[in-house]
Amino acid sequence: MFKRFLLGGLLSSTVFLSSFAQAQTDFKLPDLGSSALEVLPIDKEKALGKVMMMQIRGGSPLVQDPVLDEYITSLGNKLVANANDVRFPFTFFLINNQAINAFAFYGGHVGIHTGLIAQSDNESQLASVIGHEIAHVTQRHLARRLQHQKDNSALTVAGIVTGILAAVIAPDAGMAILSASTTQAGISQLSHSRKAEQEADRFGMQTLYKAGFDPSQAGEFLSKLANQVRFQTKPPTFLLTHPLPDTRVSDVRLRAQQYSAKQIQESLKFKLAKSRIIARYQLDSKDAQALFENELKKSSELNKAYLHYGLAISLLDQKKIQQAEKLLYPLLKDDPNNLFYLDVYTDILIAKGEAKKAVEYLTHHNELRPNNQVLALNYANAAIKAKKYAKAEQTLKLFLLSEQNHLLAKELLTEVYKGSDNKSAYYEAKADVLAEYGAFLKAADEIQRALNHVKASETVKKTRLKALLKQYRQMQKEIAKL
Repeated sequence: MFKRFLLGGLLSSTVFLSSFAQAQTDFKLPDLGSSALEVLPIDKEKALGKVMMMQIRGGSPLVQDPVLDEYITSLGNKLVANANDVRFPFTFFLINNQAINAFAFYGGHVGIHTGLIAQSDNESQLASVIGHEIAHVTQRHLARRLQHQKDNSALTVAGIVTGILAAVIAPDAGMAILSASTTQAGISQLSHSRKAEQEADRFGMQTLYKAGFDPSQAGEFLSKLANQVRFQTKPPTFLLTHPLPDTRVSDVRLRAQQYSAKQIQESLKFKLAKSRIIARYQLDSKDAQALFENELKKSSELNKAYLHYGLAISLLDQKKIQQAEKLLYPLLKDDPNNLFYLDVYTDILIAKGEAKKAVEYLTHHNELRPNNQVLALNYANAAIKAKKYAKAEQTLKLFLLSEQNHLLAKELLTEVYKGSDNKSAYYEAKADVLAEYGAFLKAADEIQRALNHVKASETVKKTRLKALLKQYRQMQKEIAKL
């Protein structure tokens, strides 16, 4: 069952790593130096973004859910396709956090809290926030702020990473554990000026409209945040880094009026994603069951599929498998290619001990849409459970040809090799996972273990692994030159 996320916490004043990554890595983040901060070219911004993404993988509850990843990536790319000044591909990811928040950082990385989706009333509201974050990247607000930092003589990549993660992922813990100067430096780097916010509002709304969403919902979302501020002693996390003066809501509303009105059809995918998040990431499964049952009683909507879907997940997670299947089967019958339904149906079959049936069922869908992450990863997962390791390996290797850095696919591949008792491949796959955390020295150790299980006659494989060992050691040196 794909209910995975990487759990982590604040572990030191310089880096954030999960217990797993902390135990596996020795790499240090270097001091950029004041001269390096005077100019931040695109290639350096992308490199800095990669380092930060490594840290986020280890230091935050990063959601690894193919269905939600597919949805949020599709939505994000639709906005990017309609944005101005896009200089590189964007990466969208989810953090399991109930706070209403989203953030962007160097190199086109945009993080969205599950709480933002759960609290958005419609897809246009969600898109308005993501479009705003995309604008911060395309207009290089963080990069420009970094360049114009006056007192940066002691600012390091570690300080930037630590402070930013404290600000956007766990602000309470960050304030408690990190030194005030480090945290405030990070918040300063991520916080945007009113001018930057106005610019992001303007470009974000253009993107929103061009992508086919309702620009008026940007103002509705900000009004929602403003109302929360009135009744809370502590503002929503989003407002820690995105100032909301009194005039901003009215400015956004006035700007939206400049665009022609749009009748936007409700997005079933958004509603299904919201139900999935509520059932799996926001509420205990029993509380989620009660919520969806209550909503089904109250709702006058003709299409209640998203409520039945959420209820099915909450029942499945309580191991009420027959009840879950009874709810999901009609949904799948009416919409047999729906990825949300196919994913949960696979979970149901595996929970029933019918992994082989799940493999057979997904074969046709996987052939029709090869390399779709929901189908490929569910197919591989079902094949692993059915001990069909060759099928799982073939599927994952093919998928990784196009999605080279997909962490969940790499983790599943380690399960394949462990199950099939292929020790050299297992250690090599483990090294590949560790490299995604920037743990290049420990990755090199795993390659050394892999070499210990290579036969003397396998000269080509031995040569390749030795080259990979050298590469990981070199990567450790290169990251220190960032």
